[in-house]
Amino acid sequence: MKQGSRTIRYDEQLHLEAYSFEGVAQSFPQHFHAYYVWGYAAQGERLLTCCGKQLTLAAGETVLFNPGDDHGCVQSSEAALHYLALNVPPETMARLAQELTGSEQLPRFAPAVVSDREAAYYLRSLHALIMNGAQAFAKEEALLLLASLLLERYGAASCPAAAASDTAVEKACAYMQEQFAQRLTLENICRAAGLSKSSLLRSFTRAKGVTPYRYLQTVRVSRAQKLLESGETPATAALLTGFADQSHFTNTFTNFIGLTPGSYREMFLKAGREYE
Repeated sequence: MKQGSRTIRYDEQLHLEAYSFEGVAQSFPQHFHAYYVWGYAAQGERLLTCCGKQLTLAAGETVLFNPGDDHGCVQSSEAALHYLALNVPPETMARLAQELTGSEQLPRFAPAVVSDREAAYYLRSLHALIMNGAQAFAKEEALLLLASLLLERYGAASCPAAAASDTAVEKACAYMQEQFAQRLTLENICRAAGLSKSSLLRSFTRAKGVTPYRYLQTVRVSRAQKLLESGETPATAALLTGFADQSHFTNTFTNFIGLTPGSYREMFLKAGREYE
């Protein structure tokens, strides 16, 4: 029987594990874990037994297992399983719960299988960030967005949004505008704004229409444009605007602008030569 590919990565910054199964046809007997499992079926269909209930996990659906939930599954379609998941230890979940609800009480999620496009999108996005070794800021933000959504919709208790003033959001913006070249973290920005991480994330996104991380990326790309326009090299622009490395700078800049930093710089150099 073809075993398919399996990839696992432990993220030391988020304190959780991401893994993927692709092309896997094997069955999994009833078992349980000491941690939460948030999973997404990208392909394939499984007959799932969880806590005595018979369920179907179809492509596009998400599973939510609590610590101690017994579960097992068998393949029920011709397509082999392609499955992405996050294993979240209770201590990591407790920190998330404290941040998002003000209490470290561990939640219980239900039902075990949900059809939720938004939850699936956030889970896939976070999984990709971890697998690709993204910066801590982007990963932490993605984790908070996912955990907040799951707690609000499927947790034992709702997670009401905390109130925050426009002044606090503007403080966060000002801090990022001033310190964009530094290695910023979500904690740095929250301290400057005087808000908790969850409060800032909700209030900032509501007020600005983008997350704090996307806002910071926009500031950095905007400043890099000015540097490139003045003739600075892409390497120097990346260094002066706080990007982790040249590859990250090039990818982000290209995604935002539609041109590589080198091509963008060349446009202005060419324009300058034309006017000499």
